[in-house]
Amino acid sequence: MSRGVLVDTTLCTGCRGCQVACKQQNKLPPEETTFFAKAGGYQNPADLSARTYSLVTFNEVENKNGHFDWVFARRQCMHCEEPSCVSACLVGALSKTESGAVVYDETKCIGCRYCLLSCPFGVPSFEWEKTVPFVRKCTFCFTRQAGGDAPATVNGKALDSEQRARHKETQTKPACTKACHTGALMFGEREELLVEARNRIRKNPKRYVNHIYGEKEAGGTSWLYLAGVSFKKLGFPMHLGERSFPSYAKAAKDGVPHVMLGVGAMLGGFYWYNQRCAEVAKKGE
Repeated sequence: MSRGVLVDTTLCTGCRGCQVACKQQNKLPPEETTFFAKAGGYQNPADLSARTYSLVTFNEVENKNGHFDWVFARRQCMHCEEPSCVSACLVGALSKTESGAVVYDETKCIGCRYCLLSCPFGVPSFEWEKTVPFVRKCTFCFTRQAGGDAPATVNGKALDSEQRARHKETQTKPACTKACHTGALMFGEREELLVEARNRIRKNPKRYVNHIYGEKEAGGTSWLYLAGVSFKKLGFPMHLGERSFPSYAKAAKDGVPHVMLGVGAMLGGFYWYNQRCAEVAKKGE
């Protein structure tokens, strides 16, 4: 089963612990930023980049009383069920794993940057400042997810079976979900997360809008979101539809043989007609 993360924005306090954990896990260098780089908020840095794989967004949203509240959300690779970037990659540098992660192999990349253009969420970034640049984005901590057996000892102390099981569970979660102290990020099987999201909406209809973002957008994504306000107000793309982007390309590619056959038949017909006209004209001389 494909794994995912349920992001409950109503529980996020904007602490950015997940953002820091991502930096540490991926050993990413710091950004050179400007405070208030984004108009109207404390969001920092302003956007995703080759040095920032995940970002907590700060959004001022007007409430029912006419006042403004901070609503925090996360941006990172959505790890689509049918990724456009994978479909667009000419050399197979991007692939979708069984666990749900969309991973990148820099040894295959030719730097065409089609993945940047094809992503409906505008996530992948390019290392423009480097002589030999690569594409960078959230990896869904797929190496952590692969995990392995828990160690027999930690800091010189033996672990019992319960401790080893707990250690393995926490160490195989994505770093951001492990760092979240409010429960805003829940890691698990995608289908189980959808059930959990529907239950939360059903039990607290006044707390949440009746929409699980990522359930169907662009064919569905591994990252799912709940919110108490319109996702449009949080800057989420709202024009994607429910069909995956690669399915449009597949329909076009599947039609190519039929079109080519049709064109070939039409050209053959023209050729036969011209030849026949030439033969008739020659007999009439």
